[in-house]
Amino acid sequence: MRVLNYLELEGPLERSGIGTAAEHQRRALLGEPAHSADHDIELRTDPWGGSPRSVLRRLRRERSPTVEYDIAHCNAIGPGSLIVARDALRTDTPLVLHAHVTREDFRDSFRWSNALSGPLGGYLKRFYSQADLVLCPSEQTRRHLEAYPVSAPIEPITNGVDHRSLEGVDARRERARERFDLDGLVAFAVGNVFERKGLTTFCRLAGRTPYSFVWFGPYDRGLQASSTVRRLTGNPPPDVRFTGWIEDKRDAFAAGDVFVFPTHAENQGIAVLEAMACGKPVVLRDLPVFREFYTDRVDCLLCSTEDEFCAALEMLATNPGRRRELGENARETAAEHSLERVRARLLEVYDRVS
Repeated sequence: MRVLNYLELEGPLERSGIGTAAEHQRRALLGEPAHSADHDIELRTDPWGGSPRSVLRRLRRERSPTVEYDIAHCNAIGPGSLIVARDALRTDTPLVLHAHVTREDFRDSFRWSNALSGPLGGYLKRFYSQADLVLCPSEQTRRHLEAYPVSAPIEPITNGVDHRSLEGVDARRERARERFDLDGLVAFAVGNVFERKGLTTFCRLAGRTPYSFVWFGPYDRGLQASSTVRRLTGNPPPDVRFTGWIEDKRDAFAAGDVFVFPTHAENQGIAVLEAMACGKPVVLRDLPVFREFYTDRVDCLLCSTEDEFCAALEMLATNPGRRRELGENARETAAEHSLERVRARLLEVYDRVS
């Protein structure tokens, strides 16, 4: 089976959740060599065959701009994905579109994103409706898409967590703490810095508690960045640090003690699963998408107000036994989102649409 797993703008999206999700799919599909041989997966990631000249040659000979494949699986929504989708429809090839982008999680991501979210919703309705099947990270995302409404069938599939990429995280703790000059309890977040992900709340919590707050991840202070991101990353409050991009995410999970994520909207949240896989206690905003996957006071703490976030941090800071308990339960939850399960689900989907 020749599977085209396509992510346009792969370079710019490498440091995003979409890029991570696509990488998880590819690693899951390749799996162990023996598994790949059993299922005869030939994975292709470049629909254009490497050069504009090769595209032009195919157009002259075959009237198709893309390489040959048996199933198209697109992870983005731009013009490249649109061309692949139209070509799959023209050739009657199964088309799977992965809904990592919704107008709901597009808001508060960068400057002008709120104004653009309305027109984006109309485009997404038309784009996703072309598919034989739309995959999405959660039931909440499916509800959003059905409300647009997207006419294609929609099914949730976890983005998964790559446990192998987190191996050895505990052994890195001392060195990571020294690298970032950290001491005492560290509340931390991992990922791109957006207001949608709770940036303002994160900074306010730092001002109301005696702990260090560190956000590990890239941020933009250019024209496209929101005024809030530019202001808070340019002049951080006391006890808040923004590290920018770090090459090895294990250093972030090793250095931090409590993962704090007051995000306002998520389709799933890969960084939450990664923190859980590292055995970290996680404190999350009480959102339906998190209740879909996690259980309050069992494998996480869900908070609705700043007062509740502060109380949760105080309890965890003074009760290391409870921190360990939540972390171990979280690790068990993350195991349910392994790449092996992602692989099994993708293969079942591909068999069904082909």
